[in-house]
Amino acid sequence: MTEGGRGPAARTVLQQCLRATLQVRPADGDTEAQFVQIDRGMVIYICFFKGATDDILPKMVSTLLNLRLCESDSGKTVSVRELPGSLLIVPQATLGGKAKGRAMQYHNNISKEDGLRLYGTFVALCEKELMTAASAGSGVTVKHGTYGNRQVLNLDTNGPYTHLMEF
Repeated sequence: MTEGGRGPAARTVLQQCLRATLQVRPADGDTEAQFVQIDRGMVIYICFFKGATDDILPKMVSTLLNLRLCESDSGKTVSVRELPGSLLIVPQATLGGKAKGRAMQYHNNISKEDGLRLYGTFVALCEKELMTAASAGSGVTVKHGTYGNRQVLNLDTNGPYTHLMEF
């Protein structure tokens, strides 16, 4: 909750994956589209709301990376850190939408500038946490989407094993 109990500061959706590919820049004239890809791990979709501050980020990162949501080779449920697995972080402003009639409204979403800053810090904290947990040569990577742009996601999962979390 944000200060004053006004509701969540952020909403995330977590999806375990076998492989995920995200287009981070569309093709433009002579330039080909650019993609990032992870193999086994987790996709985190994230949206920040008005009132969100940097204070919530360490708790979010610790919670998300340590939750036992991934399936190991033995079938045991482990965290993405324990797997060890890779991470794809996708900014997803539509997670902040509320239906009004037949339209969606996003009045509670954070400003683009503040959201971009929080998103960048969140990605950096995830990189730091996951890379310190990964053993050398484990192939663990942290990839991320581009804040404020439409992106194309291709996801292979052994689920659906999707979780909504609010902070």
